[in-house]
Amino acid sequence: MKVAVKNLENKKVGDISLSDDIFAADVQTDILHRVVNWQLAKRRAGTHKVKTISEISGTGKKPFRQKGTGNARLGSLRGTQQRGGQTVHGPVVRSHAFDLTKKLRQLALKMALSVKQAEGKLIILDNETFKTNKTKDMVASLKNMDLSSVLFIGGDVVDANFGLAIRNIPHADVLPSQGINVYDILRRDMLVLTKDAVEKIEERLK
Repeated sequence: MKVAVKNLENKKVGDISLSDDIFAADVQTDILHRVVNWQLAKRRAGTHKVKTISEISGTGKKPFRQKGTGNARLGSLRGTQQRGGQTVHGPVVRSHAFDLTKKLRQLALKMALSVKQAEGKLIILDNETFKTNKTKDMVASLKNMDLSSVLFIGGDVVDANFGLAIRNIPHADVLPSQGINVYDILRRDMLVLTKDAVEKIEERLK
């Protein structure tokens, strides 16, 4: 399919041909859901933890003799039933990550790109070279392109001025082509790819 190529002044500067296999794939929301969950699970720190009886501060002495006191038998003041005692079956430090096949992850990325193209929320940019590193200039440029929630995907390296100018703008992100992912594509309303990014993505997802 042919798509218009624009510049940062929102003017058409040419056309580009996009692969139908990547930008017009059949979309299955359950696969997108699985991959987004996979990404978010990998991000979780998993540092939640409770103390077991060996980690509770206190004596290990038996509080009173086993028989003859009229009390229930008790072996430690650090047990679960005691105030300040251990917690049993509580959370421990662990990884929440799980595995997904590379084929499924690549399929979901194609679907995410196809969703944006089908909804008319994909813009192809000639390049991301920005003349200044001023945020106010970037805000004006985004306003000119009618972009409020947007993800920019550049080539192998993000232009330094572009990265500095956009980093303080809410709901606007920029990533190099190797950092493209399903979650970031779907969490922003518009997706903007440079011509270099399109080339890298098509090479990666063939």
